[in-house]
Amino acid sequence: MTRAVVFAYHDVGVRCLRVLLEAGIEVPLVATHRDDPGENRWFASVASLSRERGIATVEDRDPAEIHSRLRGLEPDFIFSFYYRRMLPMQWLALARRGAFNMHGSLLPKYRGRAPVNWAVLMGESETGATLHEMVAKPDAGRIVDQERVPIGEDDTAFEVFRRVSAAAELILKRSIGPLVEGTARLRDQDLSKGSYFGGRRPEDGRIDWSRSAREIHNLVRAVAPPYPGAFTEGMKIHRTRIEAGLRAPNGPRGPHRQHGEWLAACGDGRVLRLLEVELTA
Repeated sequence: MTRAVVFAYHDVGVRCLRVLLEAGIEVPLVATHRDDPGENRWFASVASLSRERGIATVEDRDPAEIHSRLRGLEPDFIFSFYYRRMLPMQWLALARRGAFNMHGSLLPKYRGRAPVNWAVLMGESETGATLHEMVAKPDAGRIVDQERVPIGEDDTAFEVFRRVSAAAELILKRSIGPLVEGTARLRDQDLSKGSYFGGRRPEDGRIDWSRSAREIHNLVRAVAPPYPGAFTEGMKIHRTRIEAGLRAPNGPRGPHRQHGEWLAACGDGRVLRLLEVELTA
């Protein structure tokens, strides 16, 4: 029987772990993260699933301990599904038939952290998921398979992430057989055609009203709940719409009330309608 050790977290972790188990892969160990009490946990629990299936589960253990357990298990594969840390090369070398990661973008674009949020923020019309070989450089290994998903101009990152999660599950379902059989055809990435982005912080949601209406609209979509949200003085803004026929009045940029509704004047002279707001002061 094929044996795989899984490093996983979040919805993608749960979906992909289920795929492996349904495919008859032996999973003797799952490594995951303890939930951060300061984080809004809106996603499914890898730890709960693995324990329900009777799989040995470790949460944020000492790296030396994990390395020792990996050596003893002699896995055919190591998989990382939305695990939040890079795996050391000495761990990856213990996978006799390869180590693979599921990333939430169409690599080589949006390598790094928070790929769905960045794709929405940058105004992309599509993104996707990519199963790729793990190497020393993050998200740079050969690609096993990809699946595209659309991004509508008003979609939030949460809505897009749901599509990316489904795409990740689909990719693994059609890739696990060829990986086990040794028939998967991997292709190199051209990193010069891609991009790398770092993590995002709640304070990155602050709105700069000198920006264009499109840029602000994209920021709101990229960080809308369950993410921390876009904000300005006295207000969080969760959903907006660009008003094509309106021009901003003369005066300061930012939110204002008009006929009982919230509008916002932006740096390019265009107007956003604020569809969902939360007053904070």
